[in-house]
Order: sequence, then C-alpha cells, then structure tokens
Amino acid sequence: MFTPRDQNPTLAALLTLLAAAFAAGTTLLAKALGTGVLGPEMPALQISFGRFLFALMTIDTFVLITRPTFTRVHLPLHLGRSALGWGGVTLMFAAAAFIPLSDATAISFLNPVFAMVLAIPLLGEKVGPVRWSAAIIALLGAAILTRPGDGVLEFGASLALGSALLLGTEMILTKRLSNREAPVQILLINNAIGLCIASAAAYFVWIWPTPAQWAALAAIGVLMAGAQACFVNAIARADASFVAPFFYAALVFAALYDWAVFGVWPDTISTLGATIILGGAALLAWREANLKRKPQALSR
Repeated sequence: MFTPRDQNPTLAALLTLLAAAFAAGTTLLAKALGTGVLGPEMPALQISFGRFLFALMTIDTFVLITRPTFTRVHLPLHLGRSALGWGGVTLMFAAAAFIPLSDATAISFLNPVFAMVLAIPLLGEKVGPVRWSAAIIALLGAAILTRPGDGVLEFGASLALGSALLLGTEMILTKRLSNREAPVQILLINNAIGLCIASAAAYFVWIWPTPAQWAALAAIGVLMAGAQACFVNAIARADASFVAPFFYAALVFAALYDWAVFGVWPDTISTLGATIILGGAALLAWREANLKRKPQALSR
C-alpha cells in the first residue's frame, strides 16, 4: 500500500524546476564529453554506460537506506522499457554533440506527443481533434529545428527525433508498469537492466576516461537519478497536469548552460522551432488536464 503525499503545489513546482535543471545538466555534460572538452571525444555509447552505472549506484544507496518493499517483477515489460530507455538516452547524448542544447531539449518535448500517437495501437486509446492538433503543431516545430539543407544540424536533429520516438515508446511501457510496481522498484530495475545493455555496447567503443571524464560521467548519473527523484516526488504532491509545464524550464536551463560553457545562444530558427514545440506540448498538457477533470466532475 502507498501512503499518499500531502498536496503541496509550491513544493511540487520547485521540485520540477530542480528536475529540469538537473536534466539539462546531464545533456550539457554529455556534450562536453562528446565534443572533447574534457579529454578525447567520448562515444555516446560510453557516455550512456556512465549514466546508467552511476545512476544505479545512486539508486542502490537510496534503497539500502530506505529499505522499500518490493513486489512481483514484470520482467518482459522491464526489458522492453530498459532497452528503449537506453536507446533514447544514447541518441540524445549523441545529438548533443551536433546541435545546440536548446534544440536537443526542445525536440525531447516530443516524447509525450509520440507517446500519445503510439497509445492508439498499443493501448487502444482514442485521440480527438485537439490532441491531434497539438501533435501536428509540435511536429511542425521539430521540422523547423531540423533545418533542411544544413547537413550537420539536420543529422543532429534526426538523432534527437529518434531519441524522442524511443523515449515516447518507453512512456507507454512505463504507464503499464506504474500500475503494477512502485516507482523506486521501476527505477532500480530499469537502471540495472540498462547498465547491462550499456556495458555490452560500450565494450566495442571503449576509451579509458581521464579523471575529469570520470567525474563528468559520475555527475551525469547522479544528476539523472536526482532529476528522476525530484520529478517523482513532484508528481506525488500535485497533479501531473500542473507539474508538467514547469519541466519546460529545462529549455531555459539548456540555453543558459550552452551559452555559459560553449558560448552558443539560440538563434531565430531555434527560438521559433522551440516555441512551436512548446505550444503543441502545452496544448496537449491542457487537453490531458481537461480529460482528467471531466470524470471527476461527473462523479460529484
């Protein structure tokens, strides 16, 4: 049995902003590793290995301290979710080496859009005209960010789009798992399986990290675990429809980090594409909130 958290929208908003800052920080560090700022250019497969290794170590420490109760594990769903999550994270880390962090972050907001579309065949959900409109708007923004005609940026944006598609599919499996298992159990198993996959893949591209690179890999894992923990706790203290818009601050953090470290600031195309994607994502979040309110109103 779960003990519901006391509702605290202010704390939920702060936790979500912290999660956004942490998530943007992982992409920044991945870019530093992938572009050779901290030593030899590190392959995205190896960066992904570090993310899962140190995130698992962080979660293991939490589990040892809190001693949560575990329930029966649905292994097939975990295997599918972990494989998709590993693929999505790896592609996002690879994309960060080619495009501005703000572009990569904006494209990542397509995750719920892809999840909505995939929920039709996989979960049998029905999608109305408002949600389809939100999806089309967001995809239009993504099309702008691919910058047709500019090969390097187009390639990086394609990697980010692939990441969003895989992570959107992962959200479908996460939804199924969340009805069966506790969040800490899902995170622990996901990171354990993800580490096994990442270790096998990293073996073929391994370069020995410098001390600075080891520190960056550790920071990526800790920040990712922190972002997940903050977001889960935020969701426990407020409705998801209230919390979700605050995570869009990750776009602001990514732009600030990119400017401070790499001297890159979003140009007109980046700003336009990101604004359109955020508009579509906000419309989708608004529609989901309304869908949740209707059953509650009918039950009164």
